[in-house]
Amino acid sequence: MSITLQDRQRISAAVRAAEDKTSGEIVCVLAQSSISTTALPVAIAAAIALALPWLLVAFTALTVYRILSLQLIAFLLLVLFFSLTRVRLSLLPRRTQRHMAYRAAMEQFTARGISAKTDRCGILIFVSLAEHYARIIADDGIAARVPQSAWQVAVDALIAHARQDQIADGFIAAIELCGAELARHLPRTGPKSKELPDRLHLI
Repeated sequence: MSITLQDRQRISAAVRAAEDKTSGEIVCVLAQSSISTTALPVAIAAAIALALPWLLVAFTALTVYRILSLQLIAFLLLVLFFSLTRVRLSLLPRRTQRHMAYRAAMEQFTARGISAKTDRCGILIFVSLAEHYARIIADDGIAARVPQSAWQVAVDALIAHARQDQIADGFIAAIELCGAELARHLPRTGPKSKELPDRLHLI
C-alpha cells in the first residue's frame, strides 16, 4: 500500500481545512509496521542452528569444519528470514501485535509534540499497516470534553478505506470527522498559534 506525493498533499489540505474551524490541531502518522526489533528472531535462529550439527553428525559424514560452516550460514540465513516483518508478525499473537501498535502510537503522540501543545488540544490519527491497526489519541484538553468512543466513527471510516487499499482517502475521511468533532467542542474563536505541521508523517 503506497502513498504518493499527491496523496500527502491532499491529506495536508484536509488537515488545514479541518483546523480552520477549531482551536485544536490534528497530526497524522502512517507506520509500515509497529514491531520493534526484538530478540525473538535471533533466539529462534540460534535454537535451530544449535540443533543442526547434531543432525549432520548423525546422518552425514561431513567434517567438523564443514558442519560448523553450515551452522554459521544457517544461523545468519534464519535470522534474516525471521526478521522479515511478515514472518515476525506470524510469530506473534494478535493481542501482542495490537499492544505493540498501541505503544508505537503513544510514542508518536509524544515524539510529534502533541503532548507539548500549550492548550493540550491536539489529536493523533495513527495507522500501522502491517498490524491492521488504527487509533485516534486525544490530548487532555480534548479528552476532558470528548469521550474516546466519539472517535470510533472516524477509526471505522479509516479502516474501511484501508481495506480497499485507499489509505489516503481513509485519512481524509477520518480528518474530516475528527475536525467536525473538534469544531463542535472546541470551535475556533479567533487567531490561533500554529504549533504542529499539517502533514502526514511516514515511519
